[in-house]
Order: sequence, then structure tokens, then C-alpha cells
Amino acid sequence: MNLLQSMVIAFAMYSKIPMPGVEWNEKNMKYAMCFFPLVGAAEGIFVFLIGNLLIKSMFGTLFFAVVMTLLPILITGGIHLDGFLDTVDALNSWGNQDKKLEILKDSNSGAFAVIGMGCYLLADLALWSEVSRECLPAVALGYVLSRALSGYSVVTWRSARDSGLAKVFHDAAHKRNAARGMHIWIWGSIICMLVYNLKIGTVSVVCAGLVFIGYKRLCEKQFGGVTGDLAGYFLQTCELAMLAGIALTARIPDIL
Repeated sequence: MNLLQSMVIAFAMYSKIPMPGVEWNEKNMKYAMCFFPLVGAAEGIFVFLIGNLLIKSMFGTLFFAVVMTLLPILITGGIHLDGFLDTVDALNSWGNQDKKLEILKDSNSGAFAVIGMGCYLLADLALWSEVSRECLPAVALGYVLSRALSGYSVVTWRSARDSGLAKVFHDAAHKRNAARGMHIWIWGSIICMLVYNLKIGTVSVVCAGLVFIGYKRLCEKQFGGVTGDLAGYFLQTCELAMLAGIALTARIPDIL
């Protein structure tokens, strides 16, 4: 029963998918992060099904790209995009570590956050306009991989501050089992990508890996650890990078 309640907490926190009410206590939250990638699996299913439906329909490329750009935001409620925007503001402040962490806690959006959101959505829209039906399974699996990597950082890396959402889940999680669970999600999604399409899967995994390495350096050097906003920033950046890799690789003729 505790596992089911942990799953409900993960979906209630990281998506807008309706869930029954459960108590957010230490016991129920212990394994909540283990189900974070499952939220990505649900999102991937929606993206795969609706994407296939739109590609088969009479609607044009622009309509398809707009719907697919907005769909993940509607499913998640924009919680990870919020972290992306806060991080963009903090990075562009050029302040010291304390100043950047203070900006992450600020609920107001600065000019750089607005600019960053506009650039992100335009890039996402452009890339979705290049996505073919062949790409959709790999894109769907990417939502699992990005959350598994993000969740792994939250439960295993040092927290940048003594409060905040990431700290709550970090402290509540059963560290060893949560890390093992994330490894299963990570390698499971990678294997599925490679089995589906070796070329597209390889590029997608490489893109995710490079962004993850940059994310770790960012957390250590500029913030002194991970926060919920930084985890959201990574997730959005990782998904955009994987989408770019998948869409562009699918356009390259197979020379083998």
C-alpha cells in the first residue's frame, strides 16, 4: 500500500493527471522518487498516441508542432519549465553562489526568464516540425530517461540548501533503493531506445549524457549542489537536446 501511495504522490507532484488524495508523510514519500520516471512513461504514452493521431490526420506540420510543444506542459503543469526559467534568471545574474540560490527561491520572473522561455519554446516548436512518425517511440522513451537522470541527481547528489522541494524528496527517499530504482529506469530506457533504432537511440543517449555531465558541473561549480529548480532545468534541457538529436538524425540518410 505504501508503494501505491508513493506512486500517487509522484504523479500528484509532477503531473496534472488526476490522483486520489494521500497523506504526504515520511513513510509514503520514501519511494516517491522511484516513480518519477513512471510519470515520464505516462507522458510518453500521451505524446506517442496523440503524435501518431495528428500525423495521420488532415492537420499540417505547424499544427502538429504546436500541439506537441504544448502537450508536455499541459501534462506536467509546467513544473519543470518553472525550474528552467528560474535557473536561466540565476545564471544570467552573474552573481555569487548565494545570490544565485536566492534568485532560485524568488517567485518573480525576470527578463532573462521570459527571453529564455521564448527561445526554448521556439526551439521546441522548430524541432517538432521536423519529427516524423519514426521518431515518436524514441521521443516517448526520452521522457523516462530524462526523469530517471533528474531523479538520480536529486536522491544522490548534495543538496544546495537546507530547504526546498529537492531537499524534501532527498531527505525522505530511501537512498540506496531509490538509486537502484533510478539505475533500472535509466538502463531500461536506454536499452529500449537502442533496440528500437540503434542510430536514433545512440544519438539520443549521447545527447542526454552530455547534458547530464554539464548539469553536474553546473550544480557543483555555480550552486554548490542540486535544487528542485536545477533538476527541472536539466530535465527541460535534456529533453530538448534529445529531441534535437532524434529529429536531426532521422533526417540523415542511412549510408550503411
